[in-house]
Amino acid sequence: MEKYFALVYDGSPFVLFGTPHLIAISIITLCCFSYLYFRNVWGENEKKTVRWIFAIAIVVNETALHIWSVYWGIWNIQTMLPLHMCSVIIWLSAYMLITKNYTIYELVYFMGLGGAMQAVLTPADAAAYNFPHFRIMQTFIAHGLLINIAIYMTVVEGFRPTLQSFKRVFIWTNLYMIPIFFLNLAIGSNYLFVAGKPDFPTLLDALAPWPWYIFELEAIGFAIFFILYLPFLIKDLRAKQQAVPA
Repeated sequence: MEKYFALVYDGSPFVLFGTPHLIAISIITLCCFSYLYFRNVWGENEKKTVRWIFAIAIVVNETALHIWSVYWGIWNIQTMLPLHMCSVIIWLSAYMLITKNYTIYELVYFMGLGGAMQAVLTPADAAAYNFPHFRIMQTFIAHGLLINIAIYMTVVEGFRPTLQSFKRVFIWTNLYMIPIFFLNLAIGSNYLFVAGKPDFPTLLDALAPWPWYIFELEAIGFAIFFILYLPFLIKDLRAKQQAVPA
């Protein structure tokens, strides 16, 4: 059992889209689809309970990562501050679940859902470990929860992004990069990966060298945001067409 919490893992390597990976993806996906049923079953008390369960689970899971990192002596301000986008969204999502704050929902939907889906499909930062090691389990739980929280708030709680949400999140994300860029220079970190490509293999390896890949990321981010907003755009356009008198 101890080897599944060890810093150095000597078990079988993680296989991208291997059986354990596909099972993890399937569980996350099935949970998301289940909300299509539960939205017609749960009342306000059940919804409140679910929101609290999500909030507690994501905070405990993220806190466990910091405790594990401190225990093994690898916690440092260069890598462990909650400044990467998914880390920021994790803490904000807990607050959003309790308060039902719509502004934070916008961030959770676009940034949380978009970023978490990529992390679930290609968990590069935890690929040195394999199931059921704590490190990769923690990664999938964190990002799986982010995906589920965004879908739950949309399907069950009735929240939805708008065109203004799209614009606000894209603008604020870019503004957020500015102080992070200078913080990276000050402390020698690489939050948001704007100071260089990460040391571990990622999709960024397929992009241009620094700093040009940052502009490519802008385009990719815009495309992901648009895809996430597209179902609502189509719905709104259809509603307008139906509202036009014949």
